[in-house]
Amino acid sequence: MRYLTAGESHGPQLTTIIEGVPAGLPLVAEDINKDLERRQKGYGRGRRMQIEKDRVQILSGVRHGYTTGAPITLVVENKDWTHWTKVMGPEPLTDEEEANMKRQITRPRPGHADLNGAIKYGHRDMRNVLERSSARETTVRVAVGAVAKKILKHFGIKAAGHVLNIGGVKAENTAYQSIEELQERSEQSPVRCIDKDVEQKMMAAIDEAKQNGDSIGGIVEVVIEGVPIGLGSHVQYDRKLDSKLAMAVMSINAFKGVEIGIGFEAANLPGSQVHDEIIWSKEEGYKRKTNRLGGFEGGMTNGMPVIVRGVMKPIPTLYKPLESVDIDTKETFTASIERSDSCAVPAAGVVAESVVAWEIAKAFLEKFGSDRVDEISENLNRHQEWAREF
Repeated sequence: MRYLTAGESHGPQLTTIIEGVPAGLPLVAEDINKDLERRQKGYGRGRRMQIEKDRVQILSGVRHGYTTGAPITLVVENKDWTHWTKVMGPEPLTDEEEANMKRQITRPRPGHADLNGAIKYGHRDMRNVLERSSARETTVRVAVGAVAKKILKHFGIKAAGHVLNIGGVKAENTAYQSIEELQERSEQSPVRCIDKDVEQKMMAAIDEAKQNGDSIGGIVEVVIEGVPIGLGSHVQYDRKLDSKLAMAVMSINAFKGVEIGIGFEAANLPGSQVHDEIIWSKEEGYKRKTNRLGGFEGGMTNGMPVIVRGVMKPIPTLYKPLESVDIDTKETFTASIERSDSCAVPAAGVVAESVVAWEIAKAFLEKFGSDRVDEISENLNRHQEWAREF
């Protein structure tokens, strides 16, 4: 499978085309809209979420509720486009229209793509950069992730995510009995944290940051259960699935770190407390006593739940702006303020869940085929039986 996204933050719409989804998969718009709604929720979100009510249009690749095997086109309209038709329109402006326009954006904001993108592509008006580099683009990546999760769920693989840390307030009681319980409890929380003892402290930290004109980041965790043994490969560096997951999470706006399983904690422990002992039973086949390595060994899944965490930095658009330099005058100024969130960690957790699900689904189809869901089921069943009896 593969996909591309297109569209700007204040353009008419966001678009993605997904190629390689197998035929015969049940899929309707509501399967995707549920995750789009989840992305817009979360304590600390800004005013944009009050304007946009994201709903997807499926324009190709699905007929009468089932995928056909053809490319799937998904579109999400930007409701705010009506206020930006001249600013962001594709047609050339008249001299009068250009004179009435706001001046070009020549003041890069620290922590954004503004200056680097302007230098790279030669833009004197940095709106050409910030419109595409905006986290608004993650809307259609969540839509893509919803399709991926639909594929995984069809074959008994389930995904969920939750928040572990916001602004240094850490969840401690994160135990759960099933992935369904994890998903239910995280969705009930305004900050997607299943530790009720720290939920209010996280919200208070977000409120304090907002009052101070500041922003805070945090850590999210994604869990995928039911993943079969052998997704990914050890034979080449670029086929290792855990490396693809790291890339996917790092591709999310404002993410600055990734770990799998116990991750960086492994640096502080002896090998006997890092690696997972192997056990076998006739009913289940090979298992691990623990899951410190997060479901991976040698770049391949080992049948245990996949555990991935991502670190999100504080959003760089601040109401207490930082200093920067105007690219025209070279004068120092305090950065302009664009509409923003004081904390987007709960929403970013939904994006992380989506990109992880996509990479797992892609590797799954590479292993078991991608033409028809019935054919994939047969291949999966044969593999599971082989693995149990090996």
